[in-house]
Amino acid sequence: MKKISNDPDMLKEYDFSQGVRGKYAQRYAEGTNVVVLDPDVAEFFPDHESVNEALRSLISIIKRQRKKVDQQPVAASS
Repeated sequence: MKKISNDPDMLKEYDFSQGVRGKYAQRYAEGTNVVVLDPDVAEFFPDHESVNEALRSLISIIKRQRKKVDQQPVAASS
C-alpha cells in the first residue's frame, strides 16, 4: 500500500497495516438512502421497520385521497 507522507489529516498513530482495501465498496455502490430524524420524531420510531411501516401507511392514505379527488365530478362553470 502506498504511504502518503504529506497528508495533514493522517497522524503517525494511524495504522492501516491490517486494513482491507474496498471492503465496503460493493455495499456503497449499491447505494443507500440515509435520513436523519429529528429527536422528537425519532422518539416514536426506534428502528427502520417502524419508520417504513408508518410511511407505508401514509402512502396508503395518500393513494386513497387521490382516488377520491380523481373520482369527483367536475363542476360546470357558469
